[in-house]
Amino acid sequence: MSARSTSRRIVVAVTLLVSTGCYTMQPVSEQPFPLGITVELVINDAGRAALRPMMGPEVAKVQGRLVQKDSTGYTVAVTQLGLLRDGTQVWSGERVSIKSEYVNSVAERRFSRARTAVVTAAVLGVVAIVFTQSIKGSLFGDDGKVPSDTAVAVRYPRFQR
Repeated sequence: MSARSTSRRIVVAVTLLVSTGCYTMQPVSEQPFPLGITVELVINDAGRAALRPMMGPEVAKVQGRLVQKDSTGYTVAVTQLGLLRDGTQVWSGERVSIKSEYVNSVAERRFSRARTAVVTAAVLGVVAIVFTQSIKGSLFGDDGKVPSDTAVAVRYPRFQR
């Protein structure tokens, strides 16, 4: 693989990583809630008991796209459940209605510029180190020294009789 194709692959990988960015869950500040945002509902004990047949006994957080919000509760297209003992379950967008009385707090997923800047700097630093080491290795061999002549050339003096 040439250095040019390697560097292109690295640039593509870094671009994908940075474009994904870093997100954090922040308390929802807008009222009424904007539909379509990614939310995280923190479930209380009463909610755990009521949602047990549908989601299991250890649901702590419900994450997904907010489909509807009214005075009685939330309808969420669930993408992930956070469990009490730090586990997760991945869902595929099933719609679940959750009463407001079962929810302790609501947070929304927001883009974090600070985290993205830190991740970008770290990735670019690693890429720079790898790239400089690969160039150094390709120019000077593996140990950083200029390689010697590969052919064995030994000269013997001729003795005259």
